[in-house]
Amino acid sequence: MNPTDDSPAKNAEQAVMFANRLEKQYKHLRKWARRTGVSCYRLYDKDIPEIPLAVDLYQESGTENRFLHIALYERPYEKSVEAEEIWMRAMQEAAADVLEIPKERVFTKIRKRQRGEDSQYERVSNVGGRIVVDEGGSRFLVNLSDYLDTGIFLDHRPARAMVRAEAAGKRVLNLFSYTGAFSVHAASGGASSVTSVDLSKTYLTWAADNLALNGFKTSAPRAGHASSEETALFGRPDERYPCVHSDVKAFLSAARRAGKAWDLIVCDPPTFSNSKRAAETLDINRDWEELVRNCLAVLAPGGSLYFSTNSRSLKFDPSGIGGAAARPDTVIADLTDASIPEDFRNKRIHRLWKITLALL
Repeated sequence: MNPTDDSPAKNAEQAVMFANRLEKQYKHLRKWARRTGVSCYRLYDKDIPEIPLAVDLYQESGTENRFLHIALYERPYEKSVEAEEIWMRAMQEAAADVLEIPKERVFTKIRKRQRGEDSQYERVSNVGGRIVVDEGGSRFLVNLSDYLDTGIFLDHRPARAMVRAEAAGKRVLNLFSYTGAFSVHAASGGASSVTSVDLSKTYLTWAADNLALNGFKTSAPRAGHASSEETALFGRPDERYPCVHSDVKAFLSAARRAGKAWDLIVCDPPTFSNSKRAAETLDINRDWEELVRNCLAVLAPGGSLYFSTNSRSLKFDPSGIGGAAARPDTVIADLTDASIPEDFRNKRIHRLWKITLALL
């Protein structure tokens, strides 16, 4: 088999293979989705090696409208821009036809290896394909057209449910908060407060919109750094859902100096970030121990830290965390298996640990 074959016959052959696989997956997963109340899910993820696509289905809230988001992974070989566009159109048409979704509701993107956090934040178009979707009793704005990611990571659906289930009455901190999906679930679960921290003003504004969409009043995202006044970083005492524009390391350092503590912390960092907005480059394989220690330093007794990564090479060793985590009454649980949803055939899409400190 020649992987670089760009002939119309080869494209047609792959389109049929792709359509057949999508049809089979949809018949299976739509029953599961209906039974479990899931409205957005992954239909296909490189199931056929020579068709390296990720396909997610989104059901618009309150309507029968279905949308597809199709992302092409970076290939291990070169294909001309023109040939790639022709191939993607063939796959788009095959998906639209077999799932009976209008082609204007099928959005395609080419995903390259991430060169740092800025590439994730980069706008790729201005089409404005924004819709509202439902998840676990909450509503979220997703943008299917303008960024590499849509605004909600579907593989973290079970983890968000975990956070929601234990958030009642707790002070919650969401680090690398992205568009605030964990924050919304924590607030919906009855958290006494939820603080969202991210380096992107675009995504913090999006997080504030998501919180507001669910009835949680927020102030405009504000700047914060280690030398800021306390209210600039942590909000007014009466502010329950602050969105803070800050480098996470600087925020945690300032929080520790100020004697702040949270009962529940979610930390889902990028694998690598060389953003100019950050004081230092983040390499999670190198820096995860320090990051977890900094989180534990502001975790209240009896509190829990959810730490997640999509790095496959990170070597999680509890002995490297030290401090409170080294105490025998600290519980460290690997929740990876329980946190991978049924619609993801890639069981290595992420890893998740829960670290719970004992009550003093």
